[in-house]
Amino acid sequence: MTTHSPVVHWEIGARNAPALGSFLREMFGWEVVPAGPEYWLVPDGHSGIGGGILQVADEVPSYLTFYVQVEDLEQAVEHAIELGGKEVIGPMTVPGVGRFAMFADPEGHVLGMLEPAPGEVA
Repeated sequence: MTTHSPVVHWEIGARNAPALGSFLREMFGWEVVPAGPEYWLVPDGHSGIGGGILQVADEVPSYLTFYVQVEDLEQAVEHAIELGGKEVIGPMTVPGVGRFAMFADPEGHVLGMLEPAPGEVA
């Protein structure tokens, strides 16, 4: 593990992602751009951390989380479990971005971890 793992991305899982994107655009002047059929990116605007809005399925609760960059995703997931966390989503690949996983901390807050693809910077 690195001595410092920065927060590199935030994400909102929304019931109505297009409407939430419009709200955030109007509220804060954020750029909200389509990045797939059910995902919208919010670029960092050179002053902050960029994020995204995901359209969640009916059976998935809405959420707000952030992602921390790690060097070794499997090791980080194992470490979270050793410390009392629980795996929520096991390691998955996002083409051109890297791999991510999500875990719940001992109080139940869900956080994400991101291992950037080789040559990519989160």
